Amino acid sequence: MVILVTAGNEEEGRRIARGLLKEKCIACINIIPRIDSHFLWKGKIERASEALLIVKTKKPYLKKVTKLVKELHSYEVPEIIALPIVGGNKDYLDWIEEEV
Repeated sequence: MVILVTAGNEEEGRRIARGLLKEKCIACINIIPRIDSHFLWKGKIERASEALLIVKTKKPYLKKVTKLVKELHSYEVPEIIALPIVGGNKDYLDWIEEEV
């Protein structure tokens, strides 16, 4: 599965990445350093510059990843959205299976 997480900045993203990798609950994480986010928060339209984390793991680790991200994150309500992987490079998908 792929999990999308936004972080307040690139350094926070790196801290989350290190924590998840250290716990061996993910195989890989990509950090896109600057995204322009627009969202509703407490009834207001907000905008923020954030980092996007693209996390590769397996479904059984979703709860652990969610728990760790919430512990390591600065946001009151961090974005953690899980998406199934429906296909791809079998060698890469096998590698995820082996690593987590």
